[in-house]
Amino acid sequence: MNSVCRKTCRMVLGWLALGTCSAQLPQTSGDALPTFGATVVAPFGFCGRIYEIPEVQAQPAIALHGSLDAGAGTVTGVGTGVSCDAKLPQFQRLKPIGNIYTTRLYVPVRDFRDGFPGVTRRFEWFAIDYTARFWIETPGKYSFELLSDDGSALYIDERRIIDNDCMHAPLSTGGSIRLEGGIHDMRVSYFQGPRYQVALVLSVQSPGGKWRVFDTGEFKAPANPADWKYSNPANLDAPLDPCTTERRPRKLQTRH
Repeated sequence: MNSVCRKTCRMVLGWLALGTCSAQLPQTSGDALPTFGATVVAPFGFCGRIYEIPEVQAQPAIALHGSLDAGAGTVTGVGTGVSCDAKLPQFQRLKPIGNIYTTRLYVPVRDFRDGFPGVTRRFEWFAIDYTARFWIETPGKYSFELLSDDGSALYIDERRIIDNDCMHAPLSTGGSIRLEGGIHDMRVSYFQGPRYQVALVLSVQSPGGKWRVFDTGEFKAPANPADWKYSNPANLDAPLDPCTTERRPRKLQTRH
């Protein structure tokens, strides 16, 4: 520890019984780490847990000639094949082989040989379970669109908003939800089955806004909780690394 940090820590310990030297805390994106007392404000960004999944010998895909009602939204894709011989895995039964971090899910359609950003030495038969927290400043109806190859699903506050599961070529699915102001939990599950393409893009349309790629950087709470319009102190108790956050044990709610 350098002399400046030692001096700072001595000053802090002189004022408080509990204190931490800021140089010991991991920094993110070059911004000052927001704190509230001795509790760190919940981080905002996607953590993706990467899993290997078993290869499946799939039957010929079912051809789509228009749209398919997915329950939570509308799937669109002309000349696209869908086969449910392989689907999103039950992640709770698997052990992750690595983590990946990002502020947005933006992998436009690409050849499978180009790989998936952040996933090394594997271009087929893997899955990623992304989790994040995001802040809603303006309550209202939010629309989402999820493009993927292969399957994917979007959950907000343990509620499935988009179901774009099964093996298929690049396919977009939409869904909407009315969100209150404050912090919300998001989960995006994705898997890549067999070649020949990969894709994963999550887009959002805010109330009265235009469609854009969802970026957690645009949905961050004010650094000082005293400035929050929608206060929930329980949301402050979160680890620095979102990949260490355990999922809430609430029962999944599906839309009908």
